[in-house]
Amino acid sequence: MAEKTAPPQTYANHRRYDPLFHLFLFGVFAGSLAVSLWQLVKHPGFDTAWLFLASAALLVLTFKVRLYALKVQDRVIRLEERLRLHELLAEPLRSRIGELTEDQLVGLRFASDGEVAGLVTQALDEKLPREEIKKRVTSWRPDHWRV
Repeated sequence: MAEKTAPPQTYANHRRYDPLFHLFLFGVFAGSLAVSLWQLVKHPGFDTAWLFLASAALLVLTFKVRLYALKVQDRVIRLEERLRLHELLAEPLRSRIGELTEDQLVGLRFASDGEVAGLVTQALDEKLPREEIKKRVTSWRPDHWRV
């Protein structure tokens, strides 16, 4: 039986969509917030106000947990890319690795080894943000492990 292979990763399809998070968790907690607000409006009181507050806290918690995971991922990517760039770049560009922002390092992770030096130069000279760097990648290095 033939294995299903994922299509090649590109800028257009690189974003990770997790149905359990984006549909189920977000949907349930957003729905709970809406229902609790409706109950608060219909039956004002301490218990319905508390239910609304708890529903809002759960929705905030959902986003914070996601953001914490993404921040940890960005820190790991920053470390990986600094190590990778240290091996791939020649002087004097290697000595400028410290000038790259976290945002730029995260954007550079998709650049192939052959084009990363040119993109580092562009990122530093033009102060490119993450999205612009990713748009300029021509030979995409996929990252299937991101959160």
